Amino acid sequence: MPETTPEEPGRGTDPGLERLNALAGEELRARLAQCLNVDRWVAALAARAPFRDRDDLLGSADDHARSITPEEVATALARHPRIGEKAEGADTEARWSRGEQSAFAADTDDASARVQRIFVHAQREYEDRFGQIYLVCASGRSSRELLADLVARLDNDAATELGVVADELRRIAGLRLAKLLENP
Repeated sequence: MPETTPEEPGRGTDPGLERLNALAGEELRARLAQCLNVDRWVAALAARAPFRDRDDLLGSADDHARSITPEEVATALARHPRIGEKAEGADTEARWSRGEQSAFAADTDDASARVQRIFVHAQREYEDRFGQIYLVCASGRSSRELLADLVARLDNDAATELGVVADELRRIAGLRLAKLLENP
């Protein structure tokens, strides 16, 4: 009888990871940049490929995202629409963005509409104060939750807020990597 060898851990058991690991350099970097548009982060992850398993990918992504610099925050923010604005286009990144913000406009009652109008004004105040768009990991969060977060963050000083935004970008990147693995 032929001898069987056990499958290498993480190989053959995760089609999403197999697809990602099979991507050539430029295509891999382009897909990773859809998750977080930070060249250093993209290069570090691409250099680690192929990944043993999802934990390897997501852990490495999280580790590298924890050191996002102010310049990298500015670059990454350029690819994110304001909360409440629909991302243009039909590409993967635009679809993800629309999905991430879907709960914001899901409630259409009068009270929710008022909250959304107040949010627009608070968002302008945020932009005036910090010189950038308000960014938050919005997935599954209602307009009320986002307004409460935005108002609380208006009390931050610039350095603290920069750290909060970097952390939000890290969280978004993790969610988007999971989506990348689930949807070819």
